[in-house]
Amino acid sequence: MRPMRKAITLLLLAAGCLFSLAGCHGSRGLDAFAIPEAFDTARDYEITFWAKNDTNKTQTDIYKKAIADFESLYPNITVNLRLYTDYGRIYNDVITNIVTGTTPNVCITYPDHIATYLTGINTVVPLEELFADEKYGFGGSDIRFDGPAREEIIPQFLEECAFQEHYYALPFMRSTEACYINKTYVEKLGYTLPEVLTWDFVWEVSEAAMEQDGQGNYLVNGQQVLIPFIYKSTDNMMIQLLRQQNAGYSTDTGEILIFNDTAASLLYTIAEHAETGAFSTFKISSYPANFLNAGQCIFAVDSTAGATWMGTHAPLLDISAEALVEFETEVRPVPQTDPENPVMISQGPSVCIFNKADPQEVLASWLFTQYLLTNDVQIAYAETEGYVPVTSKAQDSAEYQDYLSRGGEDNQLHYDVKLKASRLLLEHTDHTFVTPVFNGSASLRDAAGQLIENVTKSVRRKETIDDAYLENLFHDVSALYRLDQNRGGAMERADLGKLPRTAVLLLAALGVTWAVIILYVGLETLKTRKTRHNTH
Repeated sequence: MRPMRKAITLLLLAAGCLFSLAGCHGSRGLDAFAIPEAFDTARDYEITFWAKNDTNKTQTDIYKKAIADFESLYPNITVNLRLYTDYGRIYNDVITNIVTGTTPNVCITYPDHIATYLTGINTVVPLEELFADEKYGFGGSDIRFDGPAREEIIPQFLEECAFQEHYYALPFMRSTEACYINKTYVEKLGYTLPEVLTWDFVWEVSEAAMEQDGQGNYLVNGQQVLIPFIYKSTDNMMIQLLRQQNAGYSTDTGEILIFNDTAASLLYTIAEHAETGAFSTFKISSYPANFLNAGQCIFAVDSTAGATWMGTHAPLLDISAEALVEFETEVRPVPQTDPENPVMISQGPSVCIFNKADPQEVLASWLFTQYLLTNDVQIAYAETEGYVPVTSKAQDSAEYQDYLSRGGEDNQLHYDVKLKASRLLLEHTDHTFVTPVFNGSASLRDAAGQLIENVTKSVRRKETIDDAYLENLFHDVSALYRLDQNRGGAMERADLGKLPRTAVLLLAALGVTWAVIILYVGLETLKTRKTRHNTH
């Protein structure tokens, strides 16, 4: 009977693992976090910190210094850094780790992604009680570093972190989109660059640039390659265009409004300019910076955080010296419908804290998260790219103001295009907006970009863009991103949707294990019966 008992035990363990694994995917979770009365400094804690870095050694060094400085203040807390090359991979790994109950402690991610993490129960810690805690909140009596006060976090940046009636993250860095312009070519075409770009101006100049000589060379650059206007993030393009025209995108609760007449009209305009070759996208043509720096683009829209790639003297040039063209680079906000009332998106990475069974471990995570908002970290990281600090404490500091005043002193730390991009957001913070965050908001954002990508591709394939095409496009994109299943009020608890591949494989392996154990039990039962039969 011993083999039988062993098999049954294994079967029960496998079944238990399978059920617990499935249960983590939205139906089971941890108890809600409660702030301990005091942080237990007699214990040692080890926390994991997941962050994104584009192989930028300077940024990596900033993370490492921040961790070392924090650990010197809290010797009983060890922070283990894990770096990723993009936020999509962080998102996929977090989802998988929710399934397996092994989430990181602290994670740099996007609020759209956090909304999906929240479909598990008590997975991400709401922060407003921690904000206000007398001992460990902002300005708390037991904090060992000079962090910001709650009111020193820029309200427009914190707004994106509030959803489902809680704050589930802190902003880490913020950027907006900027239009990087070859001013030399604009003036060569006979135009004067305005302080605020309009869509009409950008379209007109882009079409004017398409004139060629008899050998197929474009007159403005003398080359056979030119895409005057390239947009990197087409989701942001559509979102901002709709916002500028007061057209629907979604409600705060997740009702989908994007498939409307204004969106259709915008797509007709985009198709018109894609047909002439005056417009393309990053996904179709490649990085806008490479075309801009090679003299093959006039208007390149990218994040202000991408400023270090833009311009003749950019510190992160990604083309050969032979392909590089000398030109004057200007930086402007994204094109506007109404230049008197500019509208631009605010976005950037935020920091969330995952719940754990041990409240002391969560509190240790909160202390580190709060430390990331200190001036030392904020200013150092902001200086690497065109991000801006998320606190007025850092923005108004003498150190940061000195940094901003030194644009053009060199083409590294004080690269003028990078500092112009930073000042752009600082000067226009009041003109920024954030998109609603809900379970499914990441999919809606992807759908917004997909509309532009599909239309641009279809034009290149010589397909007819008409009302029937757009009707089918709206239907197909809605189905692709499962937006047709959204009924609004989207923050209700639900399944996390399609499991990541790693989680599927894990569950499949458990299923196979279960099947093998069942087969084993069956064979052992049959063997036992035969033994008994022969004995009798």
